[in-house]
Amino acid sequence: MSSFKHLSVNELIHMRADHGDQVQIADIRDAQSYGSSHIEGSVNLSNENLARFIAESDMDKPLVVVCYHGISSQNAAAYLAEQGFDQVFSLDGGYSAWHLAHV
Repeated sequence: MSSFKHLSVNELIHMRADHGDQVQIADIRDAQSYGSSHIEGSVNLSNENLARFIAESDMDKPLVVVCYHGISSQNAAAYLAEQGFDQVFSLDGGYSAWHLAHV
């Protein structure tokens, strides 16, 4: 059974430093929040583009799922792991924690 792991903001920073664009980031917040501010290089993932995202993504690359506070991303990460992604992470604290670390 596939599962996801938790990832702290600092771990994400190091992962991106070590692996650069090999790290996929899926932001599941609403389009308006994503449009206001998001992690550079992330993709806004919604029900409308989910199937295309799964079909077009590299399932061997790490995938980090981001929501507002790190709660909803856990369910989304579990779902994406079930779809075949090898390395799926939920960002602890969500975008709020990322934003606080970068203010």
